[in-house]
Amino acid sequence: MRFIEDALKMGKTNFILIGEAGCGKSEIALNLAKFFADTGDKEVHLFDMDMTKPLFRSRDMLDSQELAGINFHFEEQFYDAPTVAGGVRALLHDHDSIVVMDVGGDDIGARSIGGFMMGTDKSKLCVMYVLNYYRPFCQDIDHIDQFLSEILAVSRLTLDDIHFVDNPNAGITTTLEEVVSGSEKMHELISQYRPIEMTCVGEDVAGEFSKKTEQANSRSIMPIHLYLTYEWLKN
Repeated sequence: MRFIEDALKMGKTNFILIGEAGCGKSEIALNLAKFFADTGDKEVHLFDMDMTKPLFRSRDMLDSQELAGINFHFEEQFYDAPTVAGGVRALLHDHDSIVVMDVGGDDIGARSIGGFMMGTDKSKLCVMYVLNYYRPFCQDIDHIDQFLSEILAVSRLTLDDIHFVDNPNAGITTTLEEVVSGSEKMHELISQYRPIEMTCVGEDVAGEFSKKTEQANSRSIMPIHLYLTYEWLKN
């Protein structure tokens, strides 16, 4: 969690997660919000900004006792109608709050934050672009670059605002070997262009991960608890 702790020390209060559908943004958003609620003294607000046909949604954990310290914000959907949660702008400017934004996995979702960036203090902003080698769209640099370019074009963010986060996770059945392999392959793709500043690893294998790959020693590791998964897999 070194990357997140350093961001807090720098005065960051607004954490935005972007990335294509299925890369693991919602799971990371829940874990981040849980960490902030457990370790800090500020109100923690999680905005579920996924506007169109989400599969797993951070809002699905609204009634979880484990996450009772988090304020969830979302708008009910009607079929495919895009929705935007209210109250974003006020809380982005509230220095007594921590905001985590789980943004939809395409340029439509990213467009929703573009309007909030005008007048926002970027020194308080930490934007994380989540990559996952086990999603087909994250396996070649051209696709990654195209997606990121589309996001930047509509979100009023620049490349300098973006921090790259690796999430080599294929779900609850992910093995240590798969985490190591996915991490190393993503490092090969990205490292010559941008550093990967944090790797998200399932809490059951996080302790062993750093012993298995050289990349783990040069970046922050975030243990992830899987809140969102199919019920039959939990059993």
